[in-house]
Amino acid sequence: MGRFTFVSAIPILILPVAAYNLLVLTLGGGFWSVLAASRLTAPLFTLHTSAGGAWPVSTGDLLLCVAVFALFLDLVRASASRGWAIVNHALSMALFVVCLVEMLLLPALASSAFFLITLMVLLDVLAGFIVTFAGARDGG
Repeated sequence: MGRFTFVSAIPILILPVAAYNLLVLTLGGGFWSVLAASRLTAPLFTLHTSAGGAWPVSTGDLLLCVAVFALFLDLVRASASRGWAIVNHALSMALFVVCLVEMLLLPALASSAFFLITLMVLLDVLAGFIVTFAGARDGG
């Protein structure tokens, strides 16, 4: 078993949450801006499909892509190690609470993209506990 550090216990999903928060802060009005969600859903560029369809990609879409990959990495880490599992679960739960409070209280974070990122954080919390309890039950 390798050596674990506190940094290895930090949920990777903190990256898209932090990026979303930083982007909102750079917009006029910061967390209290009701226009932030519309600015994050505005198309950055458009991808064209071979069938002639147009797919507008926004900043929120890109953050969702990052969050999906971060969730995958967090799930792989949860199933691969036990070194800092309890600390990771606690930090994931704290991140979920922060996301939930931000989404409910800050107008700039009341968006579908941030809701989906928050949902991914919740899934990370649940999956981490399930993997830990299943491993403990199996004696692993």
